[in-house]
Amino acid sequence: MDGEGLSTVVDATDLGGTVPDFSIWGLFVNADLIVQAVVMLLLAASIWSWAIIIDKLRRYRRIDEQADEFENEFWSGRSLDDLYARIKGRADHPMALLFLSAMREWERSLERAGGAGSSPGARLQERIAQVMRVTLNREMQRLESYLGFLATVGSTAPFVGLFGTVWGIMNSFQAIARSSDTSLAVVAPGIAEALFATALGLLAAIPAVIAYNKFAGDMAIYAGRLEGFVDEFTTILSREIDAGKA
Repeated sequence: MDGEGLSTVVDATDLGGTVPDFSIWGLFVNADLIVQAVVMLLLAASIWSWAIIIDKLRRYRRIDEQADEFENEFWSGRSLDDLYARIKGRADHPMALLFLSAMREWERSLERAGGAGSSPGARLQERIAQVMRVTLNREMQRLESYLGFLATVGSTAPFVGLFGTVWGIMNSFQAIARSSDTSLAVVAPGIAEALFATALGLLAAIPAVIAYNKFAGDMAIYAGRLEGFVDEFTTILSREIDAGKA
C-alpha cells in the first residue's frame, strides 16, 4: 500500500470510519431542520439586505447629482417663474419637489390675493415655510425607507446565528450520548453546523450594520442640505413679499 492510501485509511480510522461532508451544501443538507431554517432565514435576510444596499447606493448618488444640478440652475440668476414653469410636473428629486411645493403655495396665494384685489397676506411666508417642511419630512421618510430593516438585520442576525450555533452544539452532545462515542466523526457534523450558522449570522449582520451607519450619515447630511435650501428660499420669497408690499 502506498503512502497516500495509508494516509486515507488512517484519516478514516481517526474519524471513526466515515468522513463527513464539510462542503457548504453538505453542511446544509445534513443539518438539523432547525439549523436549516436558521440558515435559510439568514440567507434571505442577507440577500434582501444587499438588494436594499445596492438600491440605496444608486438612489443616494443620483439625488446628490440632481441636487447639484438644481442648485446650479437655481442660483444661475434666471427667473424663479421660468424655473418653475420648466420643471413643473417633471420634478423627480427632493430639492426640486421642495421648490415646487413652495411655488405652488406662492401661486395659489397670488391668485387668491388677485381675486380679492389685495396683496398676499402677511402669513404667506409662514405658510410657504410650513408647506416646505411638510414636503421635506415626507421626502426624507421616503428616502429612509427600508433603513430600519438594515438596522434590524444588523442587530438580530448575530443572535439568530447564535441560536443555530447552540442548536448545532446540542446536536453534537446528543450524538455523543446516543453513540457513546467521542470520535471526530460523531462530534464534527454538529460543530460544523454550529459554526456555519455563526458565520452566516455575521455575513448578514456586518454589511447591514456598515451600510446602515453610512446611509444614516448620508441622510443626515442631505437633510441638512435640504433644510438649508428651505431657509434660503423662504428668505428669497420673504424679500419678494416685502417688495410687493412696498
